[in-house]
Amino acid sequence: MADGDTANRMWGGRFTSGPDAIMEEINASIAYDRKLYAQDIAGSQAHATMLAAQGIISAEDAEAIRSGLDQIRSEIEAGSFVFKRSLEDIHMNVEARLAELIGPAAGRLHTARSRNDQVALDFRLYVRDTLDHLDAQVKGLMLALAEKALAHAATVMPGFTHLQSAQPVTFGHHLLAYVEMLARDRGRLADARKRANECPLGAAALAGTSFPIDRHMTATALGFDRPTANSLDSVSDRDYALEALADASILAMHLSRLAEEIVIWSTAQFRFVRLSDAFSTGSSIMPQKRNPDAAELVRAKIGRIAGAFQGLLMVMKGLPLSYQKDMQEDKEQVFDALANCSLAIAAMTGMVRDMTANAAAMKAAAGSGYATATDLADWLVRELGLPFREAHHVTGRVVALAAEKGINLEDLSIEELQGVHPGITEAAYAVLGVDNSVRSRTSYGGTAPQNVTDQATRWLKALG
Repeated sequence: MADGDTANRMWGGRFTSGPDAIMEEINASIAYDRKLYAQDIAGSQAHATMLAAQGIISAEDAEAIRSGLDQIRSEIEAGSFVFKRSLEDIHMNVEARLAELIGPAAGRLHTARSRNDQVALDFRLYVRDTLDHLDAQVKGLMLALAEKALAHAATVMPGFTHLQSAQPVTFGHHLLAYVEMLARDRGRLADARKRANECPLGAAALAGTSFPIDRHMTATALGFDRPTANSLDSVSDRDYALEALADASILAMHLSRLAEEIVIWSTAQFRFVRLSDAFSTGSSIMPQKRNPDAAELVRAKIGRIAGAFQGLLMVMKGLPLSYQKDMQEDKEQVFDALANCSLAIAAMTGMVRDMTANAAAMKAAAGSGYATATDLADWLVRELGLPFREAHHVTGRVVALAAEKGINLEDLSIEELQGVHPGITEAAYAVLGVDNSVRSRTSYGGTAPQNVTDQATRWLKALG
């Protein structure tokens, strides 16, 4: 049968000729929704099994349908399946091939369903599968960070506010901050999956069906918690895709923040970390350059991922119930955004495992910028009983003196310190070193090396 004849049959008796080239161009989705083949086949097999169990089709027809769909899956995975643009989408391509394989029995598969609930099912299954994949990837990244944090629980580095040296922290503590962020990301992914895990199959076009179907049976067969409760909402809902994109956007933002830090840390000015050739590139004219291109590309992914979220939000914002063809614009951006989120996680996991820390450079930087000034203020409060505001003022004068002389706080003589405040004793020098500073931060969630060791160990055990 010619493609034009096939198209005529697909459109049915309402149309006497196939769509012209422009209509075919705007209407066809097979170029990208073929990605849903596994979900489409799984949904059709569950539907056929249910139809037979309910006596709506014969057991023989159901078996022929399941067997034919197995063959189609094998053909697609082997690359021998011929996708036809004239058949619009993955659903009609599969159904047409099924008819070639098993004959008239293929026509019984579409009993008690519509392409509306079929595509809603396929897309939900795809999003659910992708959420599971992203969750596993994020877990792997958290493990990589926790392992690196444990190895550097006592490696001192500067902590920053406003990208200015603030107080010393440890490299392990810094990395564990991202573990906490990613844990929240996993929580969001799990929440999104829970809300997505309702089965729209059986809602048909928009109003349900008069056939005695068992929607709970198909929902269970496909691993859903329950069938969706309203047929109109079932075919018009894309919240699960929006939520997946929103969660992926927050996740990508976290990856971008870490990527930016890796870019900064790997500069010649910082020299905090080094990436191997596996995650760096050279310059075409400057032989000394090592560019952190992988980190820069991860940093950029947030643009297309957050853009996809905004794009789908705009598609959905003005749609009346129920299904509208506008919703065909959901898939490309979701496929692209979630695939790029997955790639960014994989690249970041590789960089975290690959990067080596320059502990000497980190420690030297931690001691610059008078980063232990707060420790001196705390000492004045703790040892001399000064109100913190007064201690802050005294410490400010000590910092000004050190800056005037161009030296670090610990290089000031005791006479110079006592010239600012006579109560200062030699014991104050103990808090001016960066190692003592981080060891003193023992409050829960603080940067003390033992805290970091405990938290990293806890995460490694939890992620095990």
